[in-house]
Amino acid sequence: MVEGSMTQGAGQGPGTWQESGTAADEPGATGAPSHSVRPAQPIQHARPAPAARPAPAGQQPPPAGHSHAHAPQTAFGHSPLEQAAPHPEHTMSAPAPEEDEAGDGHDEGYTPTERDLPVVSVPGEEGHERTLVDVAAQTAAEEGDGPLYVVGDVHGYLDELRAALREAGIIDEQDEWIADNARLWFLGDFTDRGPDGIGVIDLVMNLSAQAAAAGGYCKALMGNHELLLFGAKKFGDTPVNSSAGTASFQAAWLLNGGQRTDMERLEDHHVQWMSRLDAMALADGHLLLHSDATCYLDYGTTIEAVNDAVTEALQRNDADETWDLFRKFTKRFAFRDETGSLAARELLTVFGGRQIVHGHSPIPYLLGELVTNGDTGEDGDADEDAVPEITGPHLYADGLALAMDGGVTMDGKLLVTQLPLER
Repeated sequence: MVEGSMTQGAGQGPGTWQESGTAADEPGATGAPSHSVRPAQPIQHARPAPAARPAPAGQQPPPAGHSHAHAPQTAFGHSPLEQAAPHPEHTMSAPAPEEDEAGDGHDEGYTPTERDLPVVSVPGEEGHERTLVDVAAQTAAEEGDGPLYVVGDVHGYLDELRAALREAGIIDEQDEWIADNARLWFLGDFTDRGPDGIGVIDLVMNLSAQAAAAGGYCKALMGNHELLLFGAKKFGDTPVNSSAGTASFQAAWLLNGGQRTDMERLEDHHVQWMSRLDAMALADGHLLLHSDATCYLDYGTTIEAVNDAVTEALQRNDADETWDLFRKFTKRFAFRDETGSLAARELLTVFGGRQIVHGHSPIPYLLGELVTNGDTGEDGDADEDAVPEITGPHLYADGLALAMDGGVTMDGKLLVTQLPLER
């Protein structure tokens, strides 16, 4: 198996249980907003967390009284409601942890893909409109007062993205920005698995210019699939250091749903744009990340330092260094299970914010409802009855983490959600 593959894709369906509903901030929670806003989708609650275990060696929770030690138990809601009652009969049944294929002892959250993924073919480029503006880098903007939206993993599903943005009132039928001073953050993973990753990037780049002209902004974070596509374009079949055997970006990209039509249409300005994306951001008390992982701590202790370190690493054009960055961004599940809230508090203490908002791990994975390959048919397709309806983001880790990947590649939902503002 090629190192650097990741578990997510068509044919790997989730299980049967899902709890959903709207909720509001727990009364009296430190840092909780004093009002509620209307989300694009209702929130989805975590199961009751098991009793916390002592923190691992070298990892201490924030001291008592720290501003991030208590987080709201919910992220948003239509109106103030009580937190949904726990369901003790539902216990987490997580996928078994994968072996450490890198051979470096870091097996937590590193989840290789079990099998190859199909490449989705699409019609030729005829009629495809190229981006109207070449945005090499996102321009810095002052934090405004407009509504704040986040978008989960898109993975080349352009039509689904357009529909979700229209439903949220952000774009019109011509893909023009109509949200005035709204702020829109994409959490990464624009390409691979779905049919039109380059179309997704072009749309995001165009909206960045249109939003800025209207007094708002549209920004994007670096996902592991941006690193993968960047590496495949830059380094191709160049071998990279891997204790799992021969590995290359090209092989890993194809294994993880790389679309040949995307590579054919990938131009220099797309590569430059991807290479300059930030790895993390803070908006109205929400710490925005792509991966539900603690690897960001390896690159600095401030958001600016982490973003600079990632950008500089890519600018050095070193295949092994880029591979190591990609490998770390594929890790997942840091905020799940017994010690998940401790890991979330550590990131919030270091980088700021009261709640982490991330993509990367599909919600069915976090709920432990993934159907394994052994439960699928001979053609690799999961039983449709085993796929739960994804109704909105998933709140977990004692309210410190909000998951935004609705599993669009698994017949789930592409999530666009409005977050509460910090007042």
